[in-house]
Amino acid sequence: MQLQDGKYQLAGGIDPLELCKKYGTPLYVYDAEKIEHQYKRISGAFDVKKLEIHYACKANTNLSVLQFLRELGSGLDCVSIEEVELGITAGFDPKVITFTPNSVGLEEYERAVEIGVKINVDSISILEQFGQKFPHYPVSIRINPHVMAGMYSQISVGHIDSKFGISFHQLPLVLRVVEEIKQKVDHIHMHTGSDILDVDLFMNAAEILLNVAKNFKDLSFIDFGSGFKVKYKPNDYETNIEEFGEVFSKRFNDFCAEYGKDLTLIFEPGKFLVSESGYFFVKANVVKQTTSTVFICVDSGFNHLIRPMFYNAYHRIENVTDPNGRQRIYTVVGNICETDTFGVNRRIAETIEGDILCMHNAGAYCFTMASNYNSRVRPAEVLIYKGKDYLVRKRETIKDILRNQVQVNVLQKEPA
Repeated sequence: MQLQDGKYQLAGGIDPLELCKKYGTPLYVYDAEKIEHQYKRISGAFDVKKLEIHYACKANTNLSVLQFLRELGSGLDCVSIEEVELGITAGFDPKVITFTPNSVGLEEYERAVEIGVKINVDSISILEQFGQKFPHYPVSIRINPHVMAGMYSQISVGHIDSKFGISFHQLPLVLRVVEEIKQKVDHIHMHTGSDILDVDLFMNAAEILLNVAKNFKDLSFIDFGSGFKVKYKPNDYETNIEEFGEVFSKRFNDFCAEYGKDLTLIFEPGKFLVSESGYFFVKANVVKQTTSTVFICVDSGFNHLIRPMFYNAYHRIENVTDPNGRQRIYTVVGNICETDTFGVNRRIAETIEGDILCMHNAGAYCFTMASNYNSRVRPAEVLIYKGKDYLVRKRETIKDILRNQVQVNVLQKEPA
């Protein structure tokens, strides 16, 4: 979203205020051209013989977003069997879907086998159970490299005390299990966490995975996860994917030469592809001053965008209605009956009740983490592309909240 002639415009010259009038607020808007740009950046950054980009769909599972990425050539990374089902609904070939759950029972893996997707196993117990039941179905093994990466502890998943993956120190046991059950391993995997700030740290983890890979003679794929950082603030740090791709490609090609086979390189970007495409528009319901704080109270809350409360994540906030007003210091809060703060002491153009605010970087882990807390409905979602807007999810109503409830009066007296 850019400021032109004193007014904000989305890609293709779309007026965000007109979108808010048309669809109401709160409103999620996704810029498909930005998704396309990010996909082309990462898919063009690596100079290897075989490359697959698998979108980590937990970031945003809207079917129209999934279908758009499929048409760009993306595969899919799924962490639940329900995400796999969504991927199939969006038209993905099972062969380009990787199922990477954690802490699930064997029944989810059984369903994944029925569908025919790639299977990623992250515990020795499941490896044993799966191998005994499906000895001829190739699997991937998720390795924990014991590398602490990621901006927030909640999304750092490769450290030594993480529930994710099998410790690389347990490799001798893994090899014994694989040999005993005659399990074919065609794929190994890691994921260290999101918002990686140190590329050297990522490369250290990659070296651990490559050393593990040498022990498996029938590999076709190596999956390095993702975690590439995007900008949240002006002049913020982001992963230079082009420079990273150049360095990483050389190392991967050298490994393939050592291994004696051209393996497929897989990355699983989620936030990198969709975060910056998203905008969350809300309306100022009340501007309220206390003894020390001026609050902008908006028509949404952590039921719609929980990242600031859950991770203390930063989302840039701007007044879209009047971007040229004098800057004032506000704390932006929601309408949920809890401490519900989107941003503290933010410089925002002077805001009055009824103004529309925009929260940036709302394409990843925003709607997908939304709930009906306080019995409030979830917002609509809109996809824009080349100057046109498309409703891709209707706003919920009270009927959606009631749909699966079964009303029972347990105190009703039995008839005489």
